Amino acid sequence: MRQILKTIIRNVKSIKGNSLAEFATTTALMATLAATAAPKLSEMSEGTKAEKSRNEIDKIIKQAGQFYQDTADSEGRGRFPGQEKFNKQVGGGTYDNTDATSDGTSNAVGYAKAHSNDILDDLGLRNGDGWQQYDDTPDNNWCSVFGASSGERPITSNHKGVTNDGGDVVGHEEWAPLFGDEKLESQFQDGHYAYTVVAGGGSGNDVFPPVIYVVDVENAVDFNSVLEP
Repeated sequence: MRQILKTIIRNVKSIKGNSLAEFATTTALMATLAATAAPKLSEMSEGTKAEKSRNEIDKIIKQAGQFYQDTADSEGRGRFPGQEKFNKQVGGGTYDNTDATSDGTSNAVGYAKAHSNDILDDLGLRNGDGWQQYDDTPDNNWCSVFGASSGERPITSNHKGVTNDGGDVVGHEEWAPLFGDEKLESQFQDGHYAYTVVAGGGSGNDVFPPVIYVVDVENAVDFNSVLEP
């Protein structure tokens, strides 16, 4: 027993503590690692938000496509949420594609193209850098998918809001049931899901369908999708 005690005492005496210099070096190394890791963690967080935003936009587009098919079956021609009819726009400027005569259809094509060009400008696909910040003023008037007062982060006054142009249909009232009245919210501080529909037009063999665009206003250039039936 006495020999065991001597061995323990000898081992304890042989243990040396870290010097102040070693402690300072370790602390500096930890600080360097933390400073290096912080941007990476921030990038991971932003990347996760971006992925979720794109996934949510895909869900909105998918539901819009299903809504289009359902209304095609029940109403005789497909339309998107917020449209009074397939030839009525949501957002955009004021134009009328309801004239199905030859001249009216020709005019409707021009109106739809003008609306589309404003959208393409916002997405940075035609002129300029596009709509890259929520508080920029977009060329197109966009509408909230789930309603500006839905609890989602507020949409700015640069947007059309919750109703479509000239119709009685309120878009968010048709979107909400498609998601079981669960409203999707952007993960970005300034994000908000918005959409616009370029009106279709014509009749018979000359008919052309509406087209829907969905964006996250955090950065419409990076977060957008389109569906043309």
